[in-house]
Amino acid sequence: MKLYGEAMPAPNPRRVRIFLAEKGLKVPEVHIGLRQGGHRQPEHLARNSLGQVPVLELDDGTTISETVAICRYFEALHPTPPLFGVSPLEQAQVEMWTRRIELRLMVPIGMFWRHAHPFTAHLLKQHREFGESNREAVDKTLLWLDRELSDGRPHLAGEAYTMADIVGQTTLDFADFIGLSTPGEARNVLAWRERMAARPSASA
Repeated sequence: MKLYGEAMPAPNPRRVRIFLAEKGLKVPEVHIGLRQGGHRQPEHLARNSLGQVPVLELDDGTTISETVAICRYFEALHPTPPLFGVSPLEQAQVEMWTRRIELRLMVPIGMFWRHAHPFTAHLLKQHREFGESNREAVDKTLLWLDRELSDGRPHLAGEAYTMADIVGQTTLDFADFIGLSTPGEARNVLAWRERMAARPSASA
């Protein structure tokens, strides 16, 4: 078994690394060199025709892409500790919060990264005005999330640490890297981020 990914600050491979660390699992990881175009090489496109990371390659050569799908595979193999919820309600809440973070935060953060950041200027035709417009969307969502966390719950989906927290943590850490910091007035979000950063898995 082998994991093809990339080092920090790439958020998606880090999600799987954090998940594995929380499970106490070790899987060899090969950094394919995104900045050097490793994701566009024929050998990687054979693993994932979309040219994305991470990709989990099983011993028989079968590959699994998409971070949540990879993590669900490991959850099924190693259900303890549970990171996708236990009861039907918990599982639904984890799914809800994971989707909210992906759609409401990761999408505009990704659009800013693609269209307004100098690191990606050589990769595609940028539309800087559109890219910059995503700053407001990110801030509005973070202030909404701050209100959601005002009930005092310790984690995004409730009392337990779950995949939703992993997705949220890696998303906002990447946002910091590209210049989209969490607003100071979003105190509940900042407190949650401090709790996530204090976990040993945060260094994965």
